[in-house]
Amino acid sequence: MNRSAAVLLPLALAATALTAAAPAQADEQPRKRYPVGGVADGVSNFLFSPNAVSGVNDWSCKPTAEHPNPVVLVHGTGVNLGANWVRMGPTLANEGHCVYAFNYGMGSPFNLGGRVGGLTGVAKSAETMSAFVDKVLAATGAKKVNVLGHSQGGMMPNHYLKRLGGAQKVDRLVALAPTNHGTTLSGLVNLGKALGLLGVVNSAFDHLNLQGLKDQEEGSDFQKALWADGDTVPGVRYTVIATKNDVVSTPYSNGFLKGDKVRNIVVQDQCPKNPVGHVGLFTDGPTTQNVVNALGADKPDFKPACEDYGLPF
Repeated sequence: MNRSAAVLLPLALAATALTAAAPAQADEQPRKRYPVGGVADGVSNFLFSPNAVSGVNDWSCKPTAEHPNPVVLVHGTGVNLGANWVRMGPTLANEGHCVYAFNYGMGSPFNLGGRVGGLTGVAKSAETMSAFVDKVLAATGAKKVNVLGHSQGGMMPNHYLKRLGGAQKVDRLVALAPTNHGTTLSGLVNLGKALGLLGVVNSAFDHLNLQGLKDQEEGSDFQKALWADGDTVPGVRYTVIATKNDVVSTPYSNGFLKGDKVRNIVVQDQCPKNPVGHVGLFTDGPTTQNVVNALGADKPDFKPACEDYGLPF
Protein backbone atom coordinates (compact mmCIF):
# COMPACT_ATOMS: atom_id res chain seq x y z
CA MET A 1 0.00 0.00 0.00
CA ASN A 2 1.41 3.40 -0.98
CA ARG A 3 1.56 6.33 1.40
CA SER A 4 -1.49 8.15 -0.09
CA ALA A 5 -3.67 5.08 0.21
CA ALA A 6 -2.57 4.57 3.81
CA VAL A 7 -3.77 8.08 4.63
CA LEU A 8 -7.03 8.00 2.68
CA LEU A 9 -8.24 4.57 3.77
CA PRO A 10 -8.85 5.47 7.46
CA LEU A 11 -10.59 8.67 6.40
CA ALA A 12 -12.92 6.74 4.06
CA LEU A 13 -13.73 4.21 6.78
CA ALA A 14 -14.47 7.00 9.26
CA ALA A 15 -16.78 8.74 6.78
CA THR A 16 -18.67 5.48 6.16
CA ALA A 17 -19.13 4.94 9.87
CA LEU A 18 -20.42 8.48 10.40
CA THR A 19 -22.89 8.12 7.52
CA ALA A 20 -24.25 4.85 8.92
CA ALA A 21 -24.69 6.38 12.35
CA ALA A 22 -26.33 9.60 11.13
CA PRO A 23 -29.96 10.05 12.26
CA ALA A 24 -32.75 9.82 9.66
CA GLN A 25 -33.99 13.06 8.19
CA ALA A 26 -37.14 14.57 9.66
CA ASP A 27 -39.31 13.45 6.75
CA GLU A 28 -38.11 9.87 7.23
CA GLN A 29 -39.23 9.65 10.85
CA PRO A 30 -42.05 7.14 11.40
CA ARG A 31 -45.49 8.66 11.71
CA LYS A 32 -47.58 8.23 14.80
CA ARG A 33 -49.68 5.05 14.83
CA TYR A 34 -53.35 5.51 15.63
CA PRO A 35 -55.70 2.95 17.23
CA VAL A 36 -58.20 1.55 14.76
CA GLY A 37 -61.76 1.36 16.08
CA GLY A 38 -64.68 -0.98 15.55
CA VAL A 39 -68.45 -1.01 15.95
CA ALA A 40 -68.43 -0.35 19.70
CA ASP A 41 -66.13 2.63 19.16
CA GLY A 42 -68.49 3.91 16.49
CA VAL A 43 -71.42 3.83 18.89
CA SER A 44 -69.37 5.53 21.59
CA ASN A 45 -68.16 8.24 19.23
CA PHE A 46 -71.68 8.86 17.96
CA LEU A 47 -72.69 9.79 21.50
CA PHE A 48 -69.53 11.25 23.02
CA SER A 49 -67.17 12.25 20.20
CA PRO A 50 -69.21 13.40 17.18
CA ASN A 51 -66.56 15.90 16.10
CA ALA A 52 -63.37 13.90 16.51
CA VAL A 53 -61.91 10.51 15.65
CA SER A 54 -58.45 9.00 15.96
CA GLY A 55 -56.01 9.94 13.20
CA VAL A 56 -58.22 12.61 11.66
CA ASN A 57 -57.87 16.41 11.47
CA ASP A 58 -54.20 16.75 12.36
CA TRP A 59 -53.73 20.21 10.87
CA SER A 60 -49.96 19.97 11.17
CA CYS A 61 -49.84 16.92 8.88
CA LYS A 62 -47.77 17.37 5.72
CA PRO A 63 -48.47 15.22 2.65
CA THR A 64 -45.68 12.97 1.42
CA ALA A 65 -44.48 12.19 -2.08
CA GLU A 66 -46.15 8.78 -1.76
CA HIS A 67 -49.48 10.29 -0.69
CA PRO A 68 -49.51 13.89 -1.96
CA ASN A 69 -53.28 14.34 -1.79
CA PRO A 70 -54.94 14.72 1.63
CA VAL A 71 -58.03 12.56 2.11
CA VAL A 72 -61.35 14.22 2.98
CA LEU A 73 -63.94 11.95 4.63
CA VAL A 74 -67.66 12.62 4.13
CA HIS A 75 -70.04 10.83 6.52
CA GLY A 76 -73.48 9.45 5.70
CA THR A 77 -77.02 10.45 6.60
CA GLY A 78 -77.94 10.25 10.26
CA VAL A 79 -74.42 10.00 11.68
CA ASN A 80 -71.33 12.14 12.25
CA LEU A 81 -67.64 12.01 11.43
CA GLY A 82 -66.73 10.56 14.82
CA ALA A 83 -68.95 7.52 14.34
CA ASN A 84 -68.60 6.94 10.60
CA TRP A 85 -64.80 6.92 10.40
CA VAL A 86 -63.61 4.99 13.48
CA ARG A 87 -61.94 2.38 11.29
CA MET A 88 -61.07 4.02 8.01
CA GLY A 89 -59.85 7.33 9.43
CA PRO A 90 -57.02 5.88 11.53
CA THR A 91 -56.34 3.15 8.95
CA LEU A 92 -55.66 5.73 6.25
CA ALA A 93 -53.60 7.85 8.65
CA ASN A 94 -51.52 4.77 9.50
CA GLU A 95 -51.01 4.23 5.76
CA GLY A 96 -49.36 7.65 5.61
CA HIS A 97 -52.23 9.83 4.41
CA CYS A 98 -53.13 13.19 5.89
CA VAL A 99 -56.80 12.65 6.76
CA TYR A 100 -59.54 15.21 7.41
CA ALA A 101 -63.27 15.08 8.06
CA PHE A 102 -66.15 17.45 8.70
CA ASN A 103 -69.77 17.34 9.80
CA TYR A 104 -72.53 18.72 7.59
CA GLY A 105 -76.29 18.95 7.29
CA MET A 106 -76.83 19.61 11.01
CA GLY A 107 -79.43 22.37 10.61
CA SER A 108 -82.46 20.23 11.38
CA PRO A 109 -84.16 20.20 14.80
CA PHE A 110 -83.46 16.45 14.81
CA ASN A 111 -79.67 16.77 14.88
CA LEU A 112 -79.46 15.70 18.57
CA GLY A 113 -76.90 18.28 19.55
CA GLY A 114 -74.76 17.92 16.44
CA ARG A 115 -74.80 14.12 16.40
CA VAL A 116 -77.19 13.45 13.50
CA GLY A 117 -75.96 14.95 10.25
CA GLY A 118 -76.80 14.89 6.57
CA LEU A 119 -80.42 15.89 7.14
CA THR A 120 -80.62 19.26 5.39
CA GLY A 121 -80.43 20.00 1.67
CA VAL A 122 -77.64 18.31 -0.27
CA ALA A 123 -76.71 21.40 -2.30
CA LYS A 124 -76.12 23.39 0.89
CA SER A 125 -74.10 20.53 2.34
CA ALA A 126 -71.90 20.58 -0.77
CA GLU A 127 -71.17 24.24 -0.03
CA THR A 128 -69.98 23.19 3.42
CA MET A 129 -67.74 20.63 1.77
CA SER A 130 -66.35 23.23 -0.65
CA ALA A 131 -65.27 25.51 2.19
CA PHE A 132 -63.72 22.59 4.07
CA VAL A 133 -61.72 21.37 1.08
CA ASP A 134 -60.33 24.87 0.62
CA LYS A 135 -59.30 24.87 4.28
CA VAL A 136 -57.51 21.53 3.86
CA LEU A 137 -55.68 22.66 0.74
CA ALA A 138 -54.58 25.88 2.43
CA ALA A 139 -53.31 24.04 5.51
CA THR A 140 -51.42 21.30 3.66
CA GLY A 141 -50.23 23.16 0.58
CA ALA A 142 -51.60 20.35 -1.59
CA LYS A 143 -53.05 21.02 -5.02
CA LYS A 144 -55.81 18.41 -4.81
CA VAL A 145 -57.56 16.15 -2.32
CA ASN A 146 -58.96 12.65 -2.51
CA VAL A 147 -62.47 12.06 -1.17
CA LEU A 148 -63.97 9.06 0.64
CA GLY A 149 -67.70 9.14 1.32
CA HIS A 150 -70.33 6.77 2.69
CA SER A 151 -73.99 6.74 1.58
CA GLN A 152 -75.08 10.38 1.10
CA GLY A 153 -71.41 11.19 1.68
CA GLY A 154 -70.58 9.32 -1.51
CA MET A 155 -73.27 11.07 -3.53
CA MET A 156 -73.13 14.66 -2.24
CA PRO A 157 -69.52 15.26 -3.40
CA ASN A 158 -70.74 14.86 -6.97
CA HIS A 159 -72.67 18.11 -6.61
CA TYR A 160 -69.46 19.71 -5.38
CA LEU A 161 -67.56 18.30 -8.37
CA LYS A 162 -70.15 19.20 -10.99
CA ARG A 163 -71.69 22.44 -9.73
CA LEU A 164 -69.20 24.12 -7.38
CA GLY A 165 -65.89 23.79 -9.21
CA GLY A 166 -64.68 20.85 -7.16
CA ALA A 167 -63.43 18.94 -10.20
CA GLN A 168 -60.34 21.16 -10.23
CA LYS A 169 -59.56 20.23 -6.61
CA VAL A 170 -60.29 16.48 -6.45
CA ASP A 171 -58.20 13.65 -7.87
CA ARG A 172 -60.12 10.58 -6.65
CA LEU A 173 -63.61 10.00 -5.29
CA VAL A 174 -64.25 6.72 -3.49
CA ALA A 175 -67.90 6.12 -2.55
CA LEU A 176 -69.28 3.41 -0.25
CA ALA A 177 -72.89 2.47 -1.07
CA PRO A 178 -73.61 5.97 -2.39
CA THR A 179 -77.14 7.19 -3.02
CA ASN A 180 -76.20 8.11 -6.58
CA HIS A 181 -79.29 8.23 -8.82
CA GLY A 182 -81.45 8.08 -5.72
CA THR A 183 -82.78 5.32 -3.51
CA THR A 184 -86.16 3.59 -3.38
CA LEU A 185 -85.44 2.78 0.31
CA SER A 186 -86.38 -0.87 -0.22
CA GLY A 187 -89.48 0.16 -2.15
CA LEU A 188 -90.91 2.69 0.31
CA VAL A 189 -90.45 5.57 -2.13
CA ASN A 190 -92.31 3.67 -4.83
CA LEU A 191 -95.05 2.73 -2.38
CA GLY A 192 -95.43 6.36 -1.35
CA LYS A 193 -95.82 7.35 -5.00
CA ALA A 194 -98.37 4.60 -5.65
CA LEU A 195 -100.46 5.65 -2.66
CA GLY A 196 -100.21 9.34 -3.49
CA LEU A 197 -98.50 10.03 -0.16
CA LEU A 198 -94.99 10.93 -1.24
CA GLY A 199 -95.87 14.57 -1.81
CA VAL A 200 -97.25 14.86 1.72
CA VAL A 201 -94.13 13.23 3.16
CA ASN A 202 -91.85 15.53 1.18
CA SER A 203 -93.80 18.59 2.34
CA ALA A 204 -93.19 17.45 5.91
CA PHE A 205 -89.49 17.03 5.12
CA ASP A 206 -89.39 20.62 3.85
CA HIS A 207 -91.20 21.94 6.93
CA LEU A 208 -88.81 20.13 9.27
CA ASN A 209 -85.67 21.07 7.31
CA LEU A 210 -85.08 17.47 6.27
CA GLN A 211 -84.56 18.19 2.58
CA GLY A 212 -81.54 15.91 2.56
CA LEU A 213 -83.90 12.94 2.84
CA LYS A 214 -86.07 14.18 -0.02
CA ASP A 215 -83.05 14.92 -2.22
CA GLN A 216 -81.92 11.30 -1.99
CA GLU A 217 -85.18 9.80 -3.24
CA GLU A 218 -85.08 8.12 -6.62
CA GLY A 219 -86.65 10.49 -9.14
CA SER A 220 -86.34 13.60 -6.95
CA ASP A 221 -85.84 16.98 -8.56
CA PHE A 222 -82.37 17.11 -7.05
CA GLN A 223 -81.37 13.74 -8.53
CA LYS A 224 -82.70 14.66 -11.97
CA ALA A 225 -80.74 17.91 -12.00
CA LEU A 226 -77.54 16.38 -10.65
CA TRP A 227 -77.25 13.66 -13.28
CA ALA A 228 -78.81 15.46 -16.25
CA ASP A 229 -75.39 16.07 -17.83
CA GLY A 230 -73.89 12.64 -17.17
CA ASP A 231 -72.33 10.83 -14.25
CA THR A 232 -68.73 11.99 -14.22
CA VAL A 233 -66.46 14.94 -14.86
CA PRO A 234 -63.09 14.84 -16.63
CA GLY A 235 -59.97 14.48 -14.52
CA VAL A 236 -61.50 12.66 -11.55
CA ARG A 237 -61.04 8.95 -10.87
CA TYR A 238 -64.08 7.24 -9.37
CA THR A 239 -64.46 4.06 -7.32
CA VAL A 240 -67.89 2.87 -6.14
CA ILE A 241 -68.05 0.04 -3.59
CA ALA A 242 -71.48 -1.55 -3.11
CA THR A 243 -73.04 -4.50 -1.32
CA LYS A 244 -75.82 -6.72 -2.62
CA ASN A 245 -77.27 -6.76 0.91
CA ASP A 246 -78.03 -3.04 0.90
CA VAL A 247 -81.55 -2.19 2.10
CA VAL A 248 -80.96 1.57 2.38
CA SER A 249 -79.44 2.59 -0.95
CA THR A 250 -81.62 0.52 -3.25
CA PRO A 251 -81.31 -0.93 -5.72
CA TYR A 252 -77.61 -1.12 -4.92
CA SER A 253 -76.78 -0.81 -8.61
CA ASN A 254 -78.20 2.75 -8.59
CA GLY A 255 -74.97 3.76 -6.92
CA PHE A 256 -72.86 2.75 -9.90
CA LEU A 257 -71.49 5.40 -12.23
CA LYS A 258 -70.88 5.35 -15.96
CA GLY A 259 -68.00 7.13 -17.60
CA ASP A 260 -64.25 7.27 -17.99
CA LYS A 261 -62.04 6.36 -15.05
CA VAL A 262 -64.83 4.59 -13.15
CA ARG A 263 -64.51 1.33 -11.24
CA ASN A 264 -67.68 -0.21 -9.78
CA ILE A 265 -67.10 -2.93 -7.18
CA VAL A 266 -69.58 -5.32 -5.54
CA VAL A 267 -68.01 -6.75 -2.40
CA GLN A 268 -69.80 -10.10 -2.84
CA ASP A 269 -68.15 -10.51 -6.25
CA GLN A 270 -64.87 -10.56 -4.35
CA CYS A 271 -66.06 -12.34 -1.20
CA PRO A 272 -69.31 -14.24 -1.89
CA LYS A 273 -69.90 -15.04 1.79
CA ASN A 274 -69.63 -11.43 2.95
CA PRO A 275 -72.95 -10.58 4.70
CA VAL A 276 -72.19 -6.87 5.09
CA GLY A 277 -75.05 -4.41 4.66
CA HIS A 278 -75.25 -0.69 3.97
CA VAL A 279 -74.29 0.50 7.44
CA GLY A 280 -71.79 -2.31 8.03
CA LEU A 281 -69.46 -1.12 5.29
CA PHE A 282 -67.93 1.39 7.70
CA THR A 283 -65.98 -1.35 9.51
CA ASP A 284 -66.00 -4.11 6.87
CA GLY A 285 -62.59 -5.70 6.33
CA PRO A 286 -62.72 -6.22 2.53
CA THR A 287 -64.23 -2.77 2.05
CA THR A 288 -61.44 -1.18 4.09
CA GLN A 289 -58.85 -3.03 2.02
CA ASN A 290 -60.51 -1.82 -1.19
CA VAL A 291 -60.44 1.75 0.11
CA VAL A 292 -56.74 1.55 0.95
CA ASN A 293 -56.05 0.28 -2.56
CA ALA A 294 -58.27 2.87 -4.27
CA LEU A 295 -56.55 5.72 -2.40
CA GLY A 296 -53.11 4.16 -2.72
CA ALA A 297 -51.68 1.85 -5.37
CA ASP A 298 -55.07 1.74 -7.14
CA LYS A 299 -54.43 -1.67 -8.68
CA PRO A 300 -57.36 -2.56 -10.99
CA ASP A 301 -57.02 -6.29 -10.25
CA PHE A 302 -56.90 -5.88 -6.45
CA LYS A 303 -58.48 -8.70 -4.44
CA PRO A 304 -59.03 -8.28 -0.67
CA ALA A 305 -58.66 -10.97 1.95
CA CYS A 306 -62.13 -12.32 2.71
CA GLU A 307 -62.21 -11.84 6.48
CA ASP A 308 -63.35 -9.50 9.24
CA TYR A 309 -66.78 -8.82 7.74
CA GLY A 310 -68.99 -5.89 8.70
CA LEU A 311 -72.47 -5.80 10.18
CA PRO A 312 -75.21 -7.43 8.03
CA PHE A 313 -77.44 -4.35 7.95
